[in-house]
Amino acid sequence: MNKALIIIKSPGIGDLQILLTNIHHISKEIGGPLTVLAQKNTRAKEIFKYDPHVTEVLDLGKKDFFNIISKLKSKKFTQCYIFSDSIRLYLISKLSGIKKIYNYPFFSKKGKNFYKTAKEFTEKILKKKIHPESKIYWDNFTIKETKKKYDIKNNVKNIICGISASGPTKRWDIDNYIRLFKKINSKFPCKFFLAGGYNDEILIQKVMNSVENCVSLSKLNIEQIIPIIACCPNYIGNDTGFGHLAANLNSRCLMIFTDSPARSYGLWNNNIKIIVPIGETINSIGHNSRGKDKISFDEVLTKALNLIN
Repeated sequence: MNKALIIIKSPGIGDLQILLTNIHHISKEIGGPLTVLAQKNTRAKEIFKYDPHVTEVLDLGKKDFFNIISKLKSKKFTQCYIFSDSIRLYLISKLSGIKKIYNYPFFSKKGKNFYKTAKEFTEKILKKKIHPESKIYWDNFTIKETKKKYDIKNNVKNIICGISASGPTKRWDIDNYIRLFKKINSKFPCKFFLAGGYNDEILIQKVMNSVENCVSLSKLNIEQIIPIIACCPNYIGNDTGFGHLAANLNSRCLMIFTDSPARSYGLWNNNIKIIVPIGETINSIGHNSRGKDKISFDEVLTKALNLIN
């Protein structure tokens, strides 16, 4: 019987969302669920809670080389798929006694398109084309109860707002979001769910002090946030893990890229509509573009209204 392990090096929630379809296709190909080894920051344990393609999630600690090997040896995996060019992860797999190991060529990932590299890797192994979009499996009862709890009504524009980001250069200015939400609020009955963590309390509070009908998600964990996103058909915000979660939960997403490669992180899912700084294109913008002050407010407003209307 095939017993497969997926290893993911990339630490972000968004990275895991882009890799989701690859995991599902491999599971279907081997005819059963598999185990995922990933960093805690991906929130893989919560995200795969109801996923029929994943039976277990193990933590990939940065300093747990021999502990991971010991743990994997006891699981007796027959094959391993490493979504990385890491020699360390290859050695962990090899020393764990896994006979069949698939991995990116060493030192090959620099400058590559994240989602295309993963897609081509999986297609080469499975010898067939795969669709880049996927979905998050979740409990329908929890989603229905969440809808009641937060009074999410169909006659209101319910919007997940990704006002934060992994760094200040990737974040459109919060005053722009306040202005945007006020404009949208003046045209439709809305409810804005402000997605961010504990470190984003200042940003969230600034929005809540200025815009009506806001709900903060900052004190909730991913397991509590996922069913809220599942109830909201719209996402407006920065290139964040919340946005990628929303795309896989079938929300329509307007994602603002100010300092990250849109071609790698915005084209993998048709639910995502992209905005880039003036003077940039989807293909030109990348890390260190520093374009947060070059986003056209009028473009964001027009596309936001088209998105939710």
